[in-house]
Amino acid sequence: MDELDFLAFAALFKEAYKKCFGLELDQPMTETEGKIFCNKVLDQTGLFMGWKSVKNYSIFILRPETAKPENPSTATMDTLARYVLSAPYTTEIQRKDNEAHLPYWFLYRERFVTGSKVVGRQQYNKVGLAAALIIPVVIVLLVYFKFYDRLPAAYTENFKNTDESVLARDGWFVKSKDTLYWKKRDSIPGQLTLYTLRGDYWPDPSFKPDIRNLMLRKLPPGCFTAEVHLNNFIPTQEWQQAGILLLEDTVFTGKSVRMSLAFNNHFGGHKMPSEIYVQVISSLGNGFGKPEELAHKPFFYLDSIKNNPEQMKNLKNSALRIEKRGNKFRFLYSSGVNENGAFGEIVTREFDMNPKYIGIFALKGFTNAAVVPVRFKFFRITSDPCD
Repeated sequence: MDELDFLAFAALFKEAYKKCFGLELDQPMTETEGKIFCNKVLDQTGLFMGWKSVKNYSIFILRPETAKPENPSTATMDTLARYVLSAPYTTEIQRKDNEAHLPYWFLYRERFVTGSKVVGRQQYNKVGLAAALIIPVVIVLLVYFKFYDRLPAAYTENFKNTDESVLARDGWFVKSKDTLYWKKRDSIPGQLTLYTLRGDYWPDPSFKPDIRNLMLRKLPPGCFTAEVHLNNFIPTQEWQQAGILLLEDTVFTGKSVRMSLAFNNHFGGHKMPSEIYVQVISSLGNGFGKPEELAHKPFFYLDSIKNNPEQMKNLKNSALRIEKRGNKFRFLYSSGVNENGAFGEIVTREFDMNPKYIGIFALKGFTNAAVVPVRFKFFRITSDPCD
């Protein structure tokens, strides 16, 4: 890395740090800061950075004479530039296919060089300064609107191909991958199989928020309808569940809403029959205590199912739907032997939230319940008018 690239990279890194933490970089980053920084970058850009590398970059930038020399790749510098310039969300595969020339780093570098020359020569040409500042912004805005113009009005996923590269190409990414069970996602051809692994994201000092093999994708801006279909999922042990998750960020610090088909046998000391039910819960995010249960609607009781096993057939085809119109969220559920069962409303509530990601998941909380498969056979999201 030559001197000019180093100066541009140092300025870029400091700008990214200030954007993330609101403070100037005046001392090397800690491990915690590095992890927060990388999560913020991933959340906004869709691109991964290692926290250890980030920590080493901060040391090198602040102490170039004594620190171990670092040579960040052009891709790394492009990722940081995308973060600083608020570039459109992408993935590693999409960037490789569409932006392999890594334009945002060179855009930032050009802006830095132009700005350095102006200051170094004490030139205060207002036209030149305005052009140096406005042109990059215009380029970013053009890219931004071009990206959103290409967002489809509707996206449908039938999970006919669960190859990871195909899912990534279609906009999916996996959080907290469990390699053993992720390899089993294609256990039934034509369906995506997730498993009720141990974990949850409820605020609890005893456990780290975590949903293994959480499938996420970026939401379109504005109002939408999201729907997912499950094949023959019958939860039978404590806290086994699967469904749809809306998030403001991917690190579980913001607001969220979750709708799931679940099993429950815990009633706070009261004796009641175990149930299979639809639950809707919301969370205000980090620092706001426990989530709020917006809906709890039982559909099947295990006692009655034992006496009438035919009822189980009604779980052959289950579907969950969420409709967002402004701050109003409507939750609906459908089940039956046939796939064309009608949706019924579970609850409609107003919730001040602007979700940026949607996910499909399976989990069992922090319980000792068995790990069971959940087959997802259909997902659809449509951009809708907000009237």
